[in-house]
Amino acid sequence: MFLLFHQARAEVSLRVQALRELHRKFWFENNIETRGLCLLRNWLTSEQRAQFDAKRYFDVIGCDSGKRYRIHYGAATNVHEIDTAGRPKVGWCFAPVGYLVAGDIMLAQKIALETNELGTLAVANRFAPKDAGLALPA
Repeated sequence: MFLLFHQARAEVSLRVQALRELHRKFWFENNIETRGLCLLRNWLTSEQRAQFDAKRYFDVIGCDSGKRYRIHYGAATNVHEIDTAGRPKVGWCFAPVGYLVAGDIMLAQKIALETNELGTLAVANRFAPKDAGLALPA
C-alpha cells in the first residue's frame, strides 16, 4: 500500500513540475517584451538581425541623406548618427507617443529613418553622445 502511495505521489510531483515548466515557457514566449523583440527581428534585414543579435544594436541608412544611424537597444537617447569609422557624431532622441516596449520603439525608429528621415529629425531632440564606448566599429 505504501509503495502505491509513494508512486502516485511521485507521479503527481512530476506532473506539477511539468506544468510549472510549461507555464514558465509560455510566460517567457508571450510577454510583451518578447513579442516586441520578435516583431522587431522580423522587420530587420538579415544583416541588421545578425548585428543586433551580436551587439544589441543595428545600423540603418537614412532615406534622404544616406547617413548611417545606429539604433541601440532601448527606448530613449538610443539613436546615434555615426561616421564612416563607426563613431557616434550626433545623438537623436525620438519615439512614438504612448507606452511601448523597447522593441516596438526601435522598430518605429527604424521605419521613421528609412522612410521619412528629414521629417523625423525635424521633431527629434538632438544631443551630444557621451559614451566613447559606443564608438566601436561596426
